[in-house]
Amino acid sequence: MQVFEKFITVTKDDLDELNHVNNVRYVKWVNDVAKEHWLQNASKDLCEEYFWVLLSHKIQYKNSALLNDIVKLKTYVIKTDGITSTRIVEMYHNKSQKLLIISETKWCLMSYKTLRPTRINSEIANLFN
Repeated sequence: MQVFEKFITVTKDDLDELNHVNNVRYVKWVNDVAKEHWLQNASKDLCEEYFWVLLSHKIQYKNSALLNDIVKLKTYVIKTDGITSTRIVEMYHNKSQKLLIISETKWCLMSYKTLRPTRINSEIANLFN
């Protein structure tokens, strides 16, 4: 399993009225880190031929992050089946290592040429093993 990690520093724009990171922001970060993982691993040709669309999203909120906290994002693919891929995203408070959220998302591989779902071939599946 190939793991991708990145760090984000919480800014004022990330906060809700309770001064915690807004739930919608976590959802955006889940989407962003998945895309970055794809772009890091896929060749230019693959990126020009295929893209991913989100089919389903489940998120569990465990703890809060606050202004200036550093959040560690960790993502990896747990399953590839036909045209879909299931991805986990975990976010941790970098200093305490407390789990902030865990997300499971299901993605569909799409062809730019046909704008239709396409089977995940071994080349793409192997990018995340």
